[in-house]
Amino acid sequence: MKIKVGVIFGGETVEHEVSIISALQAIENMNQDKYEIVPIYIAKDRTWYTGHMLFDIDVYKDFKDLKKYAVPCVLVPKDGKFYLQKQKGIFRKNITELDVAFPIVHGNNVEDGTLHGYLKTVGIPTVGSGVLGSALGQDKVVMKQVFASMNLPIVPYVWFYDTEYAESGSEILKQVSDLGFPVIVKPATLGSSVGITFVKSERDLMSAIETAIQYDQKIIVEKAVSNLVEVNCSVLGNYSNQETSEIEEVLSTDEFLTYQDKYIGGSKGKASKGMASASRIIPARIDHNTAKKVRDLACAAFRALNLSGVCRIDFLIDKETKEVYLNEPNTIPGSLSFYLWEPTGKKYRELLDELITLAIKDYKEKRKKIYSFDTNILSGYVMGAKGLKGVKGKLK
Repeated sequence: MKIKVGVIFGGETVEHEVSIISALQAIENMNQDKYEIVPIYIAKDRTWYTGHMLFDIDVYKDFKDLKKYAVPCVLVPKDGKFYLQKQKGIFRKNITELDVAFPIVHGNNVEDGTLHGYLKTVGIPTVGSGVLGSALGQDKVVMKQVFASMNLPIVPYVWFYDTEYAESGSEILKQVSDLGFPVIVKPATLGSSVGITFVKSERDLMSAIETAIQYDQKIIVEKAVSNLVEVNCSVLGNYSNQETSEIEEVLSTDEFLTYQDKYIGGSKGKASKGMASASRIIPARIDHNTAKKVRDLACAAFRALNLSGVCRIDFLIDKETKEVYLNEPNTIPGSLSFYLWEPTGKKYRELLDELITLAIKDYKEKRKKIYSFDTNILSGYVMGAKGLKGVKGKLK
């Protein structure tokens, strides 16, 4: 019997379209002799849909017309099983049963732990990092605070909220200037390089901050690394075991890897292949000692943030001093970083299989832990007459 895998993608996020590309890539590479794949699309209005037409990427070019064919659905637990249900009025009809959920989502409102929290509440086995790891991985400020607590190398930075900037802008501008230019201004909880600006002088700083504030309430400004080389390393596993991929050196047409570089550059009018569209050199042009440091730090960051499944850890290297800095993790990386595993001999189909197997194994292990007690302390609890009357009144 095939394992029914619900692949969840989309969401209310600026990385909505990137999620669609990553998910359909993965679906195309799943072993359909082993898995029955159920697409679950979260539209930008947060409505969930399923249906066979969702396997076709052309559907998403004008999804409004397809709503009448796709089936709105919800995921619910029932009798120890997990069902996608269609709701019509007060009645619900089972569409299909699921064995495991496979979120392939990027950015706010989905990758940040929001979706994982919902799936954990439902109770279904889920691929990838849990609520805590997902949340830590999405917030560039909190993740740096965790890294600093573990003495892991990060660049100097300043962070603030939009309200703080409105009230004390001049003081914040001074703190940023004290970092020394150039700096990189980022929305703290976005990905795919959305809203990021490389700032060479104080003259352009205010404009960069205002751009970032359009996307997020929390802003981070980082000291730019001189003689920069950007490399990425993927990690596969959980808290107890990790393995690392080949290391890539990412080539950018700008001072940092932009959204254009990641998802559009190099496609020359063809359909984007997600992160596989980016220009890169594999393996990265770094020496053996630096490569070992990158791999060791990748595993350390993976454990520090309580990550699971596959993630991509991004690094900044000063090619003259050979100092290596942790930049950020991607808990659900674009294209699931399959292109970093293929050079190691692990094909995309095998990577996907390992991720699903790991999710089911982790689910079974967690089920052995104690989460609740059979005893009900309320069974012997007696309320006073006044208190009981008050409760009855509220229930009417």
